[in-house]
Amino acid sequence: MGVRKKQMAERIKAEKKMVAFAKLNNCPTSPRKMRLVADLIRGVKVEQALAILRFNPKEASRKLEKLLLSALANWQAKNEEASLEDADLIVAEIRVDSGAMLKRLRPAPQGRAHRIRKRSNHVTLVLGSKNITEN
Repeated sequence: MGVRKKQMAERIKAEKKMVAFAKLNNCPTSPRKMRLVADLIRGVKVEQALAILRFNPKEASRKLEKLLLSALANWQAKNEEASLEDADLIVAEIRVDSGAMLKRLRPAPQGRAHRIRKRSNHVTLVLGSKNITEN
């Protein structure tokens, strides 16, 4: 392996150490409702994002708050020697994808039936340091 390749590999390894993520799968909320809350914290500092989620009345914000705390714990597990205040972490990326859909039938007038789609979603939250995301 060449010197240049080793340097690139070391740089990528260092960048990966400064990034932490958490996933929430099969959350029984519609993706549209979850995206409304996720858009509020995208690109925001972690402390501010926690404050936004804590005082938001929507149910999706409770689930995203737990997910953000989980991502913070994952970051601390990776970087035991670093302090949380000095890291200047932000919500680098948050993705809400649709999950499995439960399909039900509801009786309707005159012998018909209407389909009910109970939606779920998958949320992926990535924490990153501010100086890495600017490069």
